[in-house]
Amino acid sequence: MRSIILDTDIGSDVDDAMALAQLLGSPELDLVEVHTVYGDTRLRAQLARRYGVLAGRDLDVVPGVVEPLSGRKVWWAGHEGTLHDDLEQETISADSAPERLVARLREQPGELDVAAIGPLTNVAAALALEPQAAWWIRHLWVMGGSFGDDVCEHNFKSDDVAAQAVLTAGIPTTITGLEITQQVTIEAARLERIRAAGPLGAALGADIEQWWAYWNETWNVPHDPVAVLALSRPELFTFSKLGRVSIEVEGERAGHSTFAPAADGTVRIITAVEAEQVAEEITARIVAAGTAYPVARGEIDGDRT
Repeated sequence: MRSIILDTDIGSDVDDAMALAQLLGSPELDLVEVHTVYGDTRLRAQLARRYGVLAGRDLDVVPGVVEPLSGRKVWWAGHEGTLHDDLEQETISADSAPERLVARLREQPGELDVAAIGPLTNVAAALALEPQAAWWIRHLWVMGGSFGDDVCEHNFKSDDVAAQAVLTAGIPTTITGLEITQQVTIEAARLERIRAAGPLGAALGADIEQWWAYWNETWNVPHDPVAVLALSRPELFTFSKLGRVSIEVEGERAGHSTFAPAADGTVRIITAVEAEQVAEEITARIVAAGTAYPVARGEIDGDRT
């Protein structure tokens, strides 16, 4: 079993909530904590905590940095958390995610993976507090960038300064870019399976439909679940050799990413994906999370972990 900290901007694109549910349905992974980043991180933390409750899990959730290091305006869709009643009752940590990340890594150097599926602001802030933390992360799994094209992906563009700092820090890292995630889709048949998976599935299904309506679509790309699945099912992916990633900072191409092989590099990117098998695995793990504890909120045993 591998221990993992999830760093997420859950609440806007529904793929973060899907990734969290997927982790909750992955028995080979120990989800140690959830950290939130970018914008209203307290609301994001309450939403992450709520998803844990719906799965019968007592998640430790820590809000993180609100403003990107880039100074760029936070993109906010406006629907974050609106389908979830009384989120303020969810108990979240009073700590700050960068400080907590450093503390966790100091306690368990080389034992924790970090999955960063939002802007890399929390991780960059943690490295600024303790540069040695770069050597304590077992492996960093990132959803971000787009390689081999001119696209400036949202996570890297939102905080290009943080992305540059983190991806040049020497951390063993795997990055899944848009050119890979966009090969995978979740459509109506899989949505129905998710929706039927207990209280968690019902809530997630509603959030997925809300996201579809926001874009006037009947499908979505599960960017973050794809990136997280590479940790559990590496045989469904093809990885590059080690190299270096460069991030353009500021200007019209802020956040643009390029990869170059290098003998002394510490970063690899995913270069191919078994798209249909990945979509099925994502769905199955979400369903597993939702059906493990098919109970209403008031019936959840607080001792379940």
